[in-house]
Amino acid sequence: MIIRKADMRDIKEVAVLFDQYRIFYKQDTDIGAAQKFLAERMQQNESVIFVAILDHIMVGFTQLYPIFSSVSMKRAWLLNDLFVAPEARGSGAADSLLKAAQQMGADTSSRWMVLQTATTNHRAQKVYERNGWKKDHEYFSYYYRIGE
Repeated sequence: MIIRKADMRDIKEVAVLFDQYRIFYKQDTDIGAAQKFLAERMQQNESVIFVAILDHIMVGFTQLYPIFSSVSMKRAWLLNDLFVAPEARGSGAADSLLKAAQQMGADTSSRWMVLQTATTNHRAQKVYERNGWKKDHEYFSYYYRIGE
């Protein structure tokens, strides 16, 4: 298993996985829009993407967005996306991607990392908890929808 930071040469391959990830969350397929979205994030240094490669095939990715903690006056990271292709689940790709993300958090002197997953995504919850992520029982999550 190879875990590495993605670059612009990886966009087409990552976009295929990103599209599958979005389909998992009940979105319509759109590879072109996925490529454009990912390329824009990378070109504008708005996200960091790590990819998992198994037997020369890209099988997973995680995408993180920088945020900041006003209370601690430090950087933090939103682990917004984590996906492993169904045929590679159980290979350790998710654990390895999480470890790479956590190492990046440490390397950037961040205070914390945060993620959200569907309440029904029990498999992912087990992976996160196995890797030291704690379910938040202190704070509620809220969101405000703007447009479609």
